[in-house]
Amino acid sequence: MSQVGLGLTIWHGIFEGKEYDWLRWCDDSGNILLTGDERAEQEKQRAEQEKQRADRLAEILRERGISPDEIL
Repeated sequence: MSQVGLGLTIWHGIFEGKEYDWLRWCDDSGNILLTGDERAEQEKQRAEQEKQRADRLAEILRERGISPDEIL
């Protein structure tokens, strides 16, 4: 389906608790398109990394005698 930049590829992995070779949508470069659950998990991980970063920055500010709550 080159007109829309989509294709199908074989992917081996676990989906809905079953490990098989699956057909997956991919872009025209062969990159697998994430499912909704995969996107949600990726976003959850990104949010957790950002929270850890913010917590660490707040800790550094407190060590220097600055209240992070007063900055904003």
